[in-house]
Amino acid sequence: MERHIVGLSGGKDSTALALRLRELNPETRYEYIYNETGDELPEMVAHIERLSCLLGAEIRRVRLERQGQPVTLNDLIVSQNCIPSHRIRYCTRMLKIQPTIAYIARIRADGDDPVLYVGLRADEETREGIYGGRVRSVFPFREWGWGVAEVWGYLRQLGVKVPRRTDCARCYAQRIDEWWRLWKLHPEIYQSAVEQEAAIGHTFRKRDHDTWPVALADLRVEFERGRVPKVVTDAQIGLFGDMADEGACRVCRL
Repeated sequence: MERHIVGLSGGKDSTALALRLRELNPETRYEYIYNETGDELPEMVAHIERLSCLLGAEIRRVRLERQGQPVTLNDLIVSQNCIPSHRIRYCTRMLKIQPTIAYIARIRADGDDPVLYVGLRADEETREGIYGGRVRSVFPFREWGWGVAEVWGYLRQLGVKVPRRTDCARCYAQRIDEWWRLWKLHPEIYQSAVEQEAAIGHTFRKRDHDTWPVALADLRVEFERGRVPKVVTDAQIGLFGDMADEGACRVCRL
């Protein structure tokens, strides 16, 4: 039996894909999965709950587990004694890709044939997808000719908003304005990242071509002095809007 799996990140692409598939094929029984890392922003948790209501279906949390217990990003940072980076990107592999492949493997073990629906758009680079042929994947946006304009247009038509951030709250890949927004809106999460840098001896941010400090404790001093990243405006301080999931981890935005 074919089983239709829709992978959700909570970003604009996967949100639009899930809602459009349900609209076009109401008779198809889709299974919705979401990779839970234990480092989600509160607004993402709320969005996934709202999306479940809109879809009229459960969104199954798929997690890395050890001895039957969920493993979080924080657990991995402690066990690896290393903060993820572009060069050491174990978070994506262990918290996103591996749990999804394991979920697909369990479906196959039951004798069923899984099909994974992926939100790669028609205006993105042509590639097989993050699972490298290990999972039979289909790309509806490419079949429909949907690019970013069509995705945003569909969500506006439905009146559905998505969070600005879909990656982990303490993602190493986020921009300086996203660290500023995290400090502004979720100071307790920002503080946890400061403490983790001190404990591990590494930083989330790497030296970039900018004039901002690398260490989050030093970065916070700049924020507290009133220094604001240039791309941040009053309209962008909120949690939802058209800048959603820009610059996030490529896997997390699928």
